[in-house]
Amino acid sequence: MPNTTKRVYFGPDSLNVHLLHTIATLILTVLWSDLSTYACIYASESNAKSVPNIVLILADDLGWKDLGCYGSDYYQTPNIDRLADEGVRFTNGYAACNVCSPTRAAIMTGKYPARLLLTQWLPSGRWSPTKNKLREGRYLSNLPLEEVTIAEALREAGYRTAFMGKWHLGTKTYYYPEHQGFDINVAGRDYGAPGSYFYPFTGSWQIPTAGKTLYKETPLPGKEGDYLVDRLAEEAEAFIRDNADQPFFLMLSHYAVHTPLQGKPDKTSRYDQVVENNRQGPPAYAAMVESVDESVGRVMRTLQELKLDDHTLVIFTSDNGGFAKATNNAPLRANKGSNYEGGIRVPVIVKWPGKVNPRSVSHKPVISTDFYPTILAVTGQELRPHQHVDGKNLVPILTGNGSLDRDALYWHYPHYNQHPQSFPSGVIRAGDWKLIEAFETGELSLYNLASDIGESNDLSDKEPAKVAELHAKLKSWRVQVGADPMTPNLQYDGK
Repeated sequence: MPNTTKRVYFGPDSLNVHLLHTIATLILTVLWSDLSTYACIYASESNAKSVPNIVLILADDLGWKDLGCYGSDYYQTPNIDRLADEGVRFTNGYAACNVCSPTRAAIMTGKYPARLLLTQWLPSGRWSPTKNKLREGRYLSNLPLEEVTIAEALREAGYRTAFMGKWHLGTKTYYYPEHQGFDINVAGRDYGAPGSYFYPFTGSWQIPTAGKTLYKETPLPGKEGDYLVDRLAEEAEAFIRDNADQPFFLMLSHYAVHTPLQGKPDKTSRYDQVVENNRQGPPAYAAMVESVDESVGRVMRTLQELKLDDHTLVIFTSDNGGFAKATNNAPLRANKGSNYEGGIRVPVIVKWPGKVNPRSVSHKPVISTDFYPTILAVTGQELRPHQHVDGKNLVPILTGNGSLDRDALYWHYPHYNQHPQSFPSGVIRAGDWKLIEAFETGELSLYNLASDIGESNDLSDKEPAKVAELHAKLKSWRVQVGADPMTPNLQYDGK
């Protein structure tokens, strides 16, 4: 049978054409691959540079005067002071509540705690059915999943999101950071303080009213000798490095400087040498403040090393005032847990390179709810007034190109706790005037913070018209936000 296979023979000319075609195809393939790779890299870099990164650093229980840039000559905070030098420092910055969980909820949602019905730290366990005259206002034990958090909003806009440190806004099964818009959760748990600041960070807590013991598991891996503040800083650095080529939102929420008061030994020993009368707080607490400051320095140096510092908005603040047994809040009155200034006025520092003039100082009152709309505006997103209904966009203040459309700030704390000078109360600050309503007695007190930052001179008898005006506004606001009231406690024994 004849061979019918077709053979093709290449002569010299046809061979050259074939080789040239093959070589050209290979070159184009390689070039296309390189161009595609470059295009991807360029697109990634362009995307990363088109919107700023966001770093929000939240300290726990850090008092208004616990930083050098706020007047302390005892605590050593050169890195946070430098942050203030590079941005704007607010002298009238406020936490949304005098205790932690409500303030954290306000930051995440842009809403007042009263509107969220989350007005107490979780879980409280301080109310007594026989010793307290009023029943506490009701409050939720988890941040509702129905809220669109700032992390969820940023993730929708293409940001990589990470939460590190103290969460204290819900239980593990449904309400941890990973359920509220964060891609990564490092050490975020339901408890408000670690068992220890030294590895393995475990311990226990006796719940006052239940008589039960809460055992605190380790929040993150480590090794013998590790200090929790340092470990969180390490994780923050790693996250920044891993996500340097894309927009990211990092919320570094330190457990420090909350109790237990445990500073690193080398730092504590240095503050031990300070004459006791010259101390603003115990040496262990001072050491903890210094460690938080060092963590801020590590984050800022990492941003600088990766050439991201000029393209990152940084916010630093605290969740409430300083703890009475840890620091002296003077000239402010009282401390954490109280609605006097020592319990609610906190440091607020914002660095926004190219937009905020270095060494700026603002005396405008701002509050935790304001961070949400501000971050949206800075990242070029549309505001969500239905979500951050109580927050105000601070960009006009940061850039010096406008003002805030807000006439007052409000607080609602229908609860008991064991902090000094604390009592169930409502507060309004309008301009320089501050009115406090004590819920048990109905007593109203009035202060002018411009002339009396220490709230030592009650002007309610001298300014009855101002009292009536502010009290009417406060009551109207409570109705507007649906604030849950206190009611008579029928179990109260009168003792």
